[in-house]
Amino acid sequence: MTSQSTGSDGSKASSPDRDPRPVTFRIARFTPRPQSERPARTNPFSKSNPFATTGNRRARGRRWTQEYTIRIAPQRTVLDALLQIKRAVDPTLNFRYSCGHGMCGSDAVLINGRPDLLCTATIADCLSAPKSMPNAFASPGAASGSPQVQQPPAFRRTGTATTTTGVSSSVALSDSASNFTTTDPTGAGPTDPTEATGLTDTTGRIKTSGLTKTSNIAESSAVEIRPLPGFTPLRDLIVDTDAMFEQIRRFKPYLLHDDSSADSGQAAQAKAAKAERTSEYRQTPEELARYELLSTCIACGLCQGACPIYAGGEAFAGPAAMIAAARFINDSRDGHRQERLEAIDQVDGIQACQSIRACTRPCPRGIDVGEEMWKLVEAVKE
Repeated sequence: MTSQSTGSDGSKASSPDRDPRPVTFRIARFTPRPQSERPARTNPFSKSNPFATTGNRRARGRRWTQEYTIRIAPQRTVLDALLQIKRAVDPTLNFRYSCGHGMCGSDAVLINGRPDLLCTATIADCLSAPKSMPNAFASPGAASGSPQVQQPPAFRRTGTATTTTGVSSSVALSDSASNFTTTDPTGAGPTDPTEATGLTDTTGRIKTSGLTKTSNIAESSAVEIRPLPGFTPLRDLIVDTDAMFEQIRRFKPYLLHDDSSADSGQAAQAKAAKAERTSEYRQTPEELARYELLSTCIACGLCQGACPIYAGGEAFAGPAAMIAAARFINDSRDGHRQERLEAIDQVDGIQACQSIRACTRPCPRGIDVGEEMWKLVEAVKE
């Protein structure tokens, strides 16, 4: 249904911002290679590299870029568009989301070269934002070494292929091959012919026939979506976040306070439990504000994907782990500030931060991550 608004003369006029329009989504697809039954070879340097087993690794499998053109209103979110594609066009598309309101942080991806959440990024904002990708955001495999230079787009524009079938054709890629896909003039259907079996046209898809409509689709706006850099891709837009949470747990993200640990036995435990129930923590408004904003971090990983050090594959715990540590370092109720500062003062901790401050821009909770990282540097120096 087309939304309408009342003009100054009392007549009803349609609102163009709410009318569905054709939008092309170019999504990076990935299918992992089946694991070999042979035991994995051990790395003799794994002890010196904390990221050798759980860090940023290049996953092996088939990679390609696939185009979907649907009709959707610009004020809808990118998550709405992916759900429409999955339900009506290609059920094999894989992505992760949970709450859908920017609170869980599970749907972090790279949209037009910028880390963002699927549920908060609107299509209108994505089409109006400049499509630039820094070198650190090169590709899902850029984390296997030093930052790579961004390669040319791994796709052909809709309407440039020579095939005229109703299903776009695809060329499977090895790990060392370049990524590209060949699409048909219709711009419909998945690139893998086996995935297109049983799919039919729906109201959410663009049905085209002939060269005239093909040129219209070629001129439509496009949104590029890729997995978040710095994380090992699992399938399509889903990445492995276990390494990030392991680094967060490494710095003990919970309150630590002094108690009567010198005593022993059940009496000491009972005394400590009673003191914990009866004691209260008094804070000034300044002390509360010092850590309150950091408590809103949802561990989405956008700051990790924006960081050229972490996304580039260097040994770095990451901004998310540093923010988790800073939240308790700045808490006046915690009694182990010195120990926490010593824990982050490591070569793969705060020492790896280069103060680039790229981690600040994508934070969905408004945390100035770069400034907090600089405060940690100053606190460690003191």
